[in-house]
Amino acid sequence: MTPSGFYHPVTVGNLTIDGNLFLAPVAGYSDCAFRSICRDCGADFAYTEMVSAEALSRGSDKTASLIHRAHNENKFAVQLFGGVPESMEAAVQKVLSDAGPELLDINAGCPVPKIVKSGAGSALTKEPAKLAAVVEAAVKAAETFAARNGTAVVPVTVKIRSGWDSNTITYREAAQAAVDAGAKAVTMHARTKAQGYEGKADWTLLADLKSRLSGIVPVFGSGDVFSPEDALRMFEETGVDGVMFARGAMGNPFIFTRTKALLTTGSYEETASNVRFATGMHELDLLIAEKGEEVACREMRKRFCCYTKGSNGGAELRRKIVAACTLEDYRQIFDGLY
Repeated sequence: MTPSGFYHPVTVGNLTIDGNLFLAPVAGYSDCAFRSICRDCGADFAYTEMVSAEALSRGSDKTASLIHRAHNENKFAVQLFGGVPESMEAAVQKVLSDAGPELLDINAGCPVPKIVKSGAGSALTKEPAKLAAVVEAAVKAAETFAARNGTAVVPVTVKIRSGWDSNTITYREAAQAAVDAGAKAVTMHARTKAQGYEGKADWTLLADLKSRLSGIVPVFGSGDVFSPEDALRMFEETGVDGVMFARGAMGNPFIFTRTKALLTTGSYEETASNVRFATGMHELDLLIAEKGEEVACREMRKRFCCYTKGSNGGAELRRKIVAACTLEDYRQIFDGLY
């Protein structure tokens, strides 16, 4: 155990993860390149961006590209979304066969309308019985795959919201339904679907969920964790078994380094701008290898805008970044700065 006692390994089903600071599944960010960077910066575990079970079950090549393992990921998780048990079962079989992740996570929290309308995401937190059916299908597929291949059963977990709106708080029922169906851990973003990403996450609900599931399955917390101090406070106030960083890690993979230092030594050092820029350029190189220069350079505009926040001359750098189209453009922008 560490001085604070908050940083420690965590066990999910038959999987043991060395620490409890995770990169959340973030759409448009949690690709191989960024997960690799976060792992280098100290993330103990990372999730892919959410992947459509329906599209995977139909054999979509574009969707399949989202489940590739980064070169430095000895363990990683694939997150799936979907509201049809049969599609989820087929998708899990494909993911286990093609990507071999150490964990499968079911998204029951995304508030985006097109996801919710399909019966997935936050719609599953609102409908615990449907969530149970989807989880049960995923667990069944994982057990079937393991029996057929003579391997350990990959644990299935869920990520939920606190509820639909302030009048429909269903996290207790959703979490219990998922656990009863075989989920080995529950992550909660402590906002409702109606809140989206606005307002404040209610960590008292996280504390309540942790107390209810204590000794049964691990509970991980998400929502409003933008600094090492936020992570420490979440541990202190909720007792969760692990903290998941989402928006707080965008352009800031160093949050893992600093949080781990705070939890284990009581202090941390800020990250110098030249280190931030060098890391961004490394991420660009990885993204080019993964997606090609044109796509990578376009996607890195928003990411570099995050990397430059708080830097001297950041506004001028961002003005140039939004027009960058090639690797050479980025090199010229950051020449001499890292």
